[in-house]
Amino acid sequence: MDRYETLKQTALQSGCQIRLNEPMNRYTSFQIGGPADVFVEVPSGPALSQLLRVCGEQSLPWIILGNGSNLLVPDEGLRGVVLHLCGEFQTVTPMEDGKIQCGAAVSLMKLCKTAQQQGLSGLEFAWGIPGSVGGAAYMNAGAYGGEMKDVLLHCRHVAATGELGQRMGEALCLSYRRSAYTDTKDVITWVTVGLKKDDPAAIRERMDDYMGRRKAKQPLEYPSAGSVFKRPEGHYAGGLIEQCGLKGHRIGGAMVSEKHAGFLINFDRAACADVCNLIAHIQETVYQQTGVPLEREIKILDAQTLQFV
Repeated sequence: MDRYETLKQTALQSGCQIRLNEPMNRYTSFQIGGPADVFVEVPSGPALSQLLRVCGEQSLPWIILGNGSNLLVPDEGLRGVVLHLCGEFQTVTPMEDGKIQCGAAVSLMKLCKTAQQQGLSGLEFAWGIPGSVGGAAYMNAGAYGGEMKDVLLHCRHVAATGELGQRMGEALCLSYRRSAYTDTKDVITWVTVGLKKDDPAAIRERMDDYMGRRKAKQPLEYPSAGSVFKRPEGHYAGGLIEQCGLKGHRIGGAMVSEKHAGFLINFDRAACADVCNLIAHIQETVYQQTGVPLEREIKILDAQTLQFV
C-alpha cells in the first residue's frame, strides 16, 4: 500500500490540494530543488492539525514551506511531505490600538504595505524582504537596524501532535535570527504585530529609501536566498568575503555576487551541490585568511529526513 495513502485521503477530506512529485525549484527563491514526493496546499487550521497527526502516526517526514526565501532544497528532491499554507493563512486584519493580525502565509511585503496604508509605522525595515510573515517570525528577520523582535507581540501555532498553542512576549525568545520556534516542529499559523501611528506619506518615504538601498546594493536581478551567512561579531560577512578576493568566484552555476559578496546567486542553472560547495569554500577560505568562522544563515534540507543540516 502507498505509504502516503492515508495522508492523501485526509488531505482531500480536509479540502486540501495535493500534487505529487512537485518540483521544488518553483517554490524557492534560489529556484533550485528537485521534486517533493507529496506537496499539500493547506487552507485551514483544522486541516493542518489533521495532517500533522497523520504524518506522526504514519512516520512520514514533513516540512512546512513559507516563501522559500531562506531555503536550499537538494537536487534529488524531498522524500516526504511538503505542507504549504494558503487560504485563511493568507489574510491580513488590522485591529485596534495599532495592531495587525495576519496569517503566517502572508508575504512580509503585503504586511508592510497594509501597515503603511493604515498609517502604522514599525515595519519599514522589512519592506523588500521576500519571506513570509511566519518565516520572518520564526527566524526573527531583520534589516537596516530593525527586526521582528521590535514589533512581534503574539504567535499562534500548531504543534507536531496537531495540538494548538501560542507564545507571546518574552516567551517568543527572540534574538539574532532565532526565536522560540527555531528548534521546534511547532508550525506558526497566525502572527500579531504592534505598530505606532504615523503619517502614511512619511512611512512610504522611509520604505522607498530602504528599497532604493536594496536595489543599489543587492543582486535582486538574480535568484538567491538573501544573506547566506550570519553577521560575525565585530565584522560583516560580505566584507570578509570580499577581503578574501572571493567576489565573483564561481563553482558550477553558483556565484558570489559581484554586487554584494554576502549574497550567492544562481547565475547559470546552479545545482544545490554547486551552492553547498561554494558555501564550504567561502567558509574555509575566510577562516584560513582571517580566523573568523562564518555561520550559515540559510537553511539546507536533507532529502530523506527533511531536517535542516
